[in-house]
Amino acid sequence: MPTGLAVAIPEGYAGLVVPRSGHALRSGIGVVNGPGLIDSGYRGEIKVILVNHGHETVRFETGDRIAQLMVVPVPVVDWVETGELGDTIRGESGFGSTGT
Repeated sequence: MPTGLAVAIPEGYAGLVVPRSGHALRSGIGVVNGPGLIDSGYRGEIKVILVNHGHETVRFETGDRIAQLMVVPVPVVDWVETGELGDTIRGESGFGSTGT
């Protein structure tokens, strides 16, 4: 969904497009690829891909708040290839292994 908005995210930061909790609670509206990523080099219009998990049609008007933008720092990471990883309590346990 086009927003009519464009931003200049500073170098070293990223914009994360996240859903609005009220839309999710009341109507089942979410952001499909939430969070959507806007990198610091992008200068075009922000567009939001919405999904309706509810049962009713939801219409938005110009000026409605459909999502939120979080601007967060992106650390510079130096990757090191290794043949093994250190042990942790969780280990290789995947989905659902943290008790939630």
